[in-house]
Amino acid sequence: MNTNDRLAEILALHRGREGALLPILHDVQAAFGHVPEAVYQPIADALRLGRAEVAGVVSFYHDFRDAPTGRHVIKLCRAEACQSMGGADMIARLETALGMKLGETKGDVTLEAVFCLGLCACAPAAEVDGQLVGRASAARLEAMIAEVSA
Repeated sequence: MNTNDRLAEILALHRGREGALLPILHDVQAAFGHVPEAVYQPIADALRLGRAEVAGVVSFYHDFRDAPTGRHVIKLCRAEACQSMGGADMIARLETALGMKLGETKGDVTLEAVFCLGLCACAPAAEVDGQLVGRASAARLEAMIAEVSA
């Protein structure tokens, strides 16, 4: 099924629903792995919104991606508890080790910043391919990626 057909299905599923923009964007991301810029105008038209409103929501919420991710996604907590327990240093070391910055995808790996994974008591926290990691370290996260990449 092509992008336009799948988008039409998603829009039809939410037709007439109040507050449909966020559910539509979540469904689009689930279907395509990201929210392509090409869908902004059709979504805006279907909801009688401006294209800028759709783009603004996509850029505002950190959960939405405007480009596909790598096969492995590392989410690194940037909230206060994790920062106070060495999160910034862990992130810097991991960026150096992987040769990339937060928000980038290199090869199979995407590094993303998040603002709380709910593991404040086990800070710093991360998530690797959906698996939560408390008391994370750059070395531990690198080992996890190496293990799943093998």
